[in-house]
Amino acid sequence: MLSEGASEVRILSRDACKQARLRDLYHGDSRLRFFAGSITSRELCREAVKGAHYLFHAAAMKDIPGCEKDPVGAVETNILGTTVLFEEAVAAGVEAAVYLSTDKAAYPVNVMGNTKAIGEKIAVSLSGKGTRIMCTRFGNVLCSQGSVVPLWKRQVAEGKPVSVTNPDMTRFIMTIEEAIDLVIYAFENGKTGDILVQKSPACTIGLQAQGLCELEGGSGVTVIGARPGEKLYETLLTKEEGVKAQDMGGFFRIPAVKDHTDAPVEEYNSDNAPRMNLEEIKEKLREAMSAL
Repeated sequence: MLSEGASEVRILSRDACKQARLRDLYHGDSRLRFFAGSITSRELCREAVKGAHYLFHAAAMKDIPGCEKDPVGAVETNILGTTVLFEEAVAAGVEAAVYLSTDKAAYPVNVMGNTKAIGEKIAVSLSGKGTRIMCTRFGNVLCSQGSVVPLWKRQVAEGKPVSVTNPDMTRFIMTIEEAIDLVIYAFENGKTGDILVQKSPACTIGLQAQGLCELEGGSGVTVIGARPGEKLYETLLTKEEGVKAQDMGGFFRIPAVKDHTDAPVEEYNSDNAPRMNLEEIKEKLREAMSAL
């Protein structure tokens, strides 16, 4: 955004340490303005969105076991915080906003997925009030904070086998750059109330772990069993949403209300999506880890 000529970029988050690293990375660029605190603070959100043109909402409690243990905290951030942030954005006249959601919001079975699903509903419900609001759904973003690849790399470095919950689980796989592409696509092409989904390849967790071990010299895999709230496979587009979804080539568009004549789209999940082979997942891992 800075390279595109933004006069100011504001960062609101609870992680002051991460903000300090970002400030150092950009050598104290005066166009960066930081707000430390939670999106549950209406006063903070109001100040952060005042005079802003665009909003990208990525704040969330996303650790599945953590949300299972602290459902109230997940509700406060993922539902109440989302409500506060978007209400203040609409009141401030923000032109467009993108809400970053997850495949776990489709057919949710855990606390995190349920709170993100409601977050989508909140975003869509406020989208017709002057601010163009779109949602995006992500699969697993390789090497993002809290994801499994950095954990596996640490385990390999310590001479330990990498821990796998269930090797037969399938997940959608994206790099951080591909995730950014989805956000930009939604921002540039989405209509208010849309949910945008990027078509992503899938692979089993076991194959992903094998690829990491071959790249990093790992000693093998240990199966630790599924964590609370985990599913065998994830869904990016439900069967019910497919009735009104539009195939955009590399993306699916799910409008709030069907507004086109295209044929229905089939459910899109990590069990029926194209599967990566070992060499393909290794190449994806190389690409993702090069940014660490």
